[in-house]
Amino acid sequence: MTLSPSRDHLAWPFFSLQHTPWAERVLEFSTGLRVDHHNADASCRSLVRALGGAGLLAPCVAQKGADATSIDSRTLCLTRELLAWHDGLADFAFAMQGLGTGAISLAGASALRDAVLPKVARGEWIAAFALSEAEAGSDVGAMQCAARLDGVSYVIDGEKTWISNGGIADVYTVVARTGEGPGTKGLSAFVVYADDPGFSVVERIETIAPHPLATIRFDGCRIPSDRRLGAPGEGFKIAMRTLDIFRASVAAAAVGFARRALDESVAHAKTRVMFDATLADQQLTQGALGDMATAIDAAALLTYRAAWRRDVLRLATTSEAAMAKMAATESAQQVIDRAVQLFGGRGVRRGEIVERLYRDIRALRIYEGATEVQKLIVARELLKDA
Repeated sequence: MTLSPSRDHLAWPFFSLQHTPWAERVLEFSTGLRVDHHNADASCRSLVRALGGAGLLAPCVAQKGADATSIDSRTLCLTRELLAWHDGLADFAFAMQGLGTGAISLAGASALRDAVLPKVARGEWIAAFALSEAEAGSDVGAMQCAARLDGVSYVIDGEKTWISNGGIADVYTVVARTGEGPGTKGLSAFVVYADDPGFSVVERIETIAPHPLATIRFDGCRIPSDRRLGAPGEGFKIAMRTLDIFRASVAAAAVGFARRALDESVAHAKTRVMFDATLADQQLTQGALGDMATAIDAAALLTYRAAWRRDVLRLATTSEAAMAKMAATESAQQVIDRAVQLFGGRGVRRGEIVERLYRDIRALRIYEGATEVQKLIVARELLKDA
């Protein structure tokens, strides 16, 4: 049976007329997509080029003359949901082009934006976002990687780890300590190119869902001061604004994974015979499918509410995006686990779609703010507004 993702939710009032033809473009690109997960580096390079060639990376970056506030969150979310339904690595290749350049779209000087963003949008350059360190993941204020002003240059020293696209990226957005204040008040953001002297990749990191990941190092890495993003000490604010733009799209990717798991489960249940009936005839199966479908729609509603609030109402979505990210990733983990259980032994066999989804979803509950951090964000916003 050939499956295709549902587009019924495009009728929800969160969407505008332009979103339906865009979804069809993404589906046309995705249909028949074959990705080699044994060579994640080569596959990501190929996917970025293909996405850029198809014009599908344009929503990730601010267009000429505009900044990141012009990025349409609903288009980002819809694209990630549909790509994730087809393949997690395709979703990753798309998403990192936006996350890696979001800070440049937000705070880059005009010349820097013109030098970087068009190449990223065309798929000619691969982007990365370097924030995390070994002792500074959720606690960004503990960052040790430092940048000091030396004449008309900044000199960066230190390491970053868990950097997606590390090792294959052409351009990195790097947050480093510049000392304007304690904790998060003393951070600034910079653009570093992979061929800058003093930049190196020291370790490639393998994870359960293969994608390019690395530890990178800066040894006296000297860059022009005009590659600083925003003012000194604004690095944390810029990084958080970047994450706010793209956080809801992480939820959308989780929705895409969960929808695929449900679609595979329904198709399997209707054909798998057990005790002289199909799985679909069993009440336990029907109960599981009902739970899965309800969890997916709840997560999708939260996701597209957050995106709609940002795009249409032009309001902050810190709490709404955190709710969406938390609910969608946690429920997707449960939905996919139920799918594996419905498939029985097949569900844990390498090469099965639900087995791949089981590995794909796990990281989403951690990156761009772990679930526990999202709870704190929601509570902080609630208490602030009370």
